[in-house]
Amino acid sequence: MNLQGKKIIVAGSGISGIGAVKLLARLNADIVLYDGNEKLTKEEVQAKLPEGVEAEIVLGKLTKEALSGAEIMVVSPGIPVDAPCVEQARDAGLIIWGEIELAYQSSKGMLAGITGTNGKTTTTALTGEILKSFYKSTFVVGNIGIPYTSVALDMTEESVTVAEISSFQLETVWEFAPKVTAILNITPDHLNRHKTMETYIAVKESITKNQKPGDTCVLNYEDEVLREFGRKLPLQVVFFSSKRELEKGLYLDGEMITYRTGTEQIPVVKVSEMQLVGNHNVENVMAAVAVTYAMGVPMENIRETIRNFKAVEHRVEFVRDKDNVLYYNDSKGTNPDASIQAIRAMSRPTLLIGGGYDKKSEFDTYIDAFDGKIKYLVLIGATRDKIAKTAREKGFTNIIMADSLKEAVEVCAAKAEPGDAVLLSPACASWDMFKSFEERGCLFKEYVNALK
Repeated sequence: MNLQGKKIIVAGSGISGIGAVKLLARLNADIVLYDGNEKLTKEEVQAKLPEGVEAEIVLGKLTKEALSGAEIMVVSPGIPVDAPCVEQARDAGLIIWGEIELAYQSSKGMLAGITGTNGKTTTTALTGEILKSFYKSTFVVGNIGIPYTSVALDMTEESVTVAEISSFQLETVWEFAPKVTAILNITPDHLNRHKTMETYIAVKESITKNQKPGDTCVLNYEDEVLREFGRKLPLQVVFFSSKRELEKGLYLDGEMITYRTGTEQIPVVKVSEMQLVGNHNVENVMAAVAVTYAMGVPMENIRETIRNFKAVEHRVEFVRDKDNVLYYNDSKGTNPDASIQAIRAMSRPTLLIGGGYDKKSEFDTYIDAFDGKIKYLVLIGATRDKIAKTAREKGFTNIIMADSLKEAVEVCAAKAEPGDAVLLSPACASWDMFKSFEERGCLFKEYVNALK
C-alpha cells in the first residue's frame, strides 16, 4: 500500500511506536503520534524523534481533530486491541495495524514468521544464522529485539527475513503473509491479556491466515491443538516430533534428527553434535531445519550451522562453574511451560530461583516438573507466595523466600554443594522488579560472577 500523504496515527511512544514513526516519515506519511499517558510532555516525546522527523503529538485523550481524516492507526504491541483509543479509532472507520503489518506492507523479499508460547527466540536466532549461511541479504527481526520497521525499507526482492512474532503482534495483522510460518507450541500464557485459552490459540494460529496454497507451515506434532490444526490447513504442513517417528516430517531416529520429506530420508545432525541442551532445543532445531529447508537452504549449510550454534542469551545460558556448581541463566523462562523445559534440561541436582510478575498463570505443572531434581526452591517477586502455596500442597517444602535476586543468588551459593546446579528460571515475567527479562538475566549473571 502506498502510504505517501496518508494521515496515520501511531499509538504509543515507546520503542515500537518511535520505530513506526521513523518508517512512516521515510514514506512521507502525515503522522500523528499519540500516547495516552497524560504525565508525558510534548517536549519529552519530541526528544525521542530523530532530527528532521515531524509528527503531530497528541497526549492524554485522543481527540476528534486527530482522528479527522486519518485512515490507519498503527498500534504498539503493549496496547490491547480493546483499549479505548483503539475502539475509538475503529469506530471512526480507521484500519487497525500493528508494527508488524506496517513493516510487512513496506518490505520486500521472502519472509518466514515464527511464533509459539516458548522457543521463539532460539528458533528465530538459529533460523537467521542458517539463512545467513546461504543468502547474502538476511534480516532477523520482530520480538527478538530488532524492530521489523527499522529495516523494512532496506529489503530487496532478493532479501530473506525471519520474524519472531508474539501473540500481541498477531492481534493486529491484516494482510501479513509469510511464505513459511512455524507455530512451535501453545501453552497457557498472557491470559491476563487474551482472557481465554481459546482466544490465545486463535491468535497464535492466525499467523497462517493469509498464506496461500503452496506456502509452508511448520507445526509441533506433539501439541494436540497444533496437530489437529495442521490437518485442516490448505498448506504444505511439515510436522516435527521429539517423541515419535513420523512418516513425513522431522523426528529423532535414536540420536539422529532425521527429515522425511516425502521423497527422501535425510539425516540432519546428531543431538550429541549440538551445543544446545535439552529436549525443547531439539524441537527448536527441528523447527529451524523445516523452515530453512522450505526457504531453499541446502542441508549441508543447515547441518553445519546447527553444529556451531550456541544458546541464546537468557535461555538456559551457562554462566559460570564455581567450585563445581554450575550456574544457568534462564531469565527468558517467563511462563511455567518455558521453565519446565529448562528444569528438564538440567542433568544435576538443582537449586531453582523462581517467581516474578503475576500473569495469572497456575504453577502446578511447574512444581510437578521438579520430579526429585530440585533441592531447593528460592522464591522472589509478586508470585512467590502463590508458588510456595502450590509447592507445599504438592508436598515440596524446601522453600526459601528472598527479598531480591541478589539475595536469592547468595542463598543458592551458600546452600549448593559440589555437583549441583543453580538455575534462574522464574516461570514469570519480570515487570514487578525489573524493566525486562534481559535486565533480570544480566543482573543474575552480574551477581553470580561477583560470588567470591
